[in-house]
Amino acid sequence: MSQQGGRPTRHEDDWWGQLYDDSTDDAGPTATADSLDDRFASAADTVDPRSGGATGDGSSDAPPAVESTVPPQRAPTAPDEGPPRQRAPWEPPPEAPEGPATFPPGPKPPGFRDLPDGAPDARQGAPAATQLDLPVVPPPSATVDYVGSGPPTYDAEPTALPVADPDELDDLVADTVLDGARYGACTLRAVSVRGDSARYRGEPRRDSLLTARFGSGEQALILVALATGARATPGAHRAAAEACQLIGRAVGRSHQRLGEDIRAARRGDLKSGLHRLTDRSLGKLRASAAEQGIDPEEYSATLRCLLLPAHPECRTRVFFGIGEGGLFRLRNGEWQDIEPRVTADDTTGEAVVGFGSLPSETPQGDRLTMDLGIPTPPSPYEPAPEPPREPFRFRASVARPGDALLMCSGGLADPLRGEPALCAYLARRWSRGTPPGLAAFLADTQVRVKGYADDRTVAAVWEA
Repeated sequence: MSQQGGRPTRHEDDWWGQLYDDSTDDAGPTATADSLDDRFASAADTVDPRSGGATGDGSSDAPPAVESTVPPQRAPTAPDEGPPRQRAPWEPPPEAPEGPATFPPGPKPPGFRDLPDGAPDARQGAPAATQLDLPVVPPPSATVDYVGSGPPTYDAEPTALPVADPDELDDLVADTVLDGARYGACTLRAVSVRGDSARYRGEPRRDSLLTARFGSGEQALILVALATGARATPGAHRAAAEACQLIGRAVGRSHQRLGEDIRAARRGDLKSGLHRLTDRSLGKLRASAAEQGIDPEEYSATLRCLLLPAHPECRTRVFFGIGEGGLFRLRNGEWQDIEPRVTADDTTGEAVVGFGSLPSETPQGDRLTMDLGIPTPPSPYEPAPEPPREPFRFRASVARPGDALLMCSGGLADPLRGEPALCAYLARRWSRGTPPGLAAFLADTQVRVKGYADDRTVAAVWEA
């Protein structure tokens, strides 16, 4: 075969001539006739074998049918095992819903384990399930609302809010203040709660609480101060808050020297120094009352403080203050009242003798005048004597592991001294070795006793 229009070559094109030569026989000759009718009959037999090529008169001139060479249709084979083909977005959804898909199991999170075969199950005939191993949590101990002879008079929850002045919103006092910390070997919990009587009458909380840390690291010093304003006075809560601020400022400015005295156990220096700081702070409180035109006796407050060093090796706890309240220690499940006892020698100042007056007796003991029991009228040239001041209270003690030290205002000190059921309940709650959380501590300090409805301010220290 050559290009179109080219000259035929010699023997290269012989195979082409032999293939298309008219004299060459057919590649597939048959013995039957090869007319148009024969081919039609053969095609009809292939499509419909029942026709058999019969004619209308029942005779057939067609040659016998030749076996069909068309291969039979293959039976459909099962689909290959493996994941099913994903349907394309443009393909219509199948009429029948697809079967559930099975995914290989993944790793189980920690805490899960498979039940062994044959383990009992809550469902009859159910296969082994997966069980979750939860930690065993002990049931919470029951808390009580009150102890004693009967339920208190007032409701346990606040009823009325104090009256607010739109121009003195900073004067508002929250119903409850809660705080806590952990330094060195001690854990601190402190709370101040409005009493049931004040909650019912809509009066502000007269107690004030201050917790402060001065310094950093092991040289830090923690101060807890609580004050109680005078009863039935309109500005009692302001006087208590100012007293806490004044003593906090005084201790903060001298915290380095105080910390050194505590770690060195210089008890005499501590007592004299803290006495001076307390008198100076309460003196400023009386001066503030005079500036406001208020009677100093009405604008006064009791003050009780606790100093805690942050050094883990120092377990000295220092208490100081002026006024009534309570200082208790819980040791080996029993309460100890360690409030410092006050004697006549602890009062500050002496009797004032009139200027220029003669002594009442001679050095030998002879009396110069007869005492008829008639009081001497005050001299108009001498100032009126000040009322006797509250004695200063001080105590420095060394704590032991497992102790719990409790400093509180009169709102809790009085029921602790007067209701044995409250002492037993708090001793049971606070002798478990671990300090309570803030919420639990708040709930414990709010256990009420009939006949005691004052504000409660408490600071507790647990020793590790």
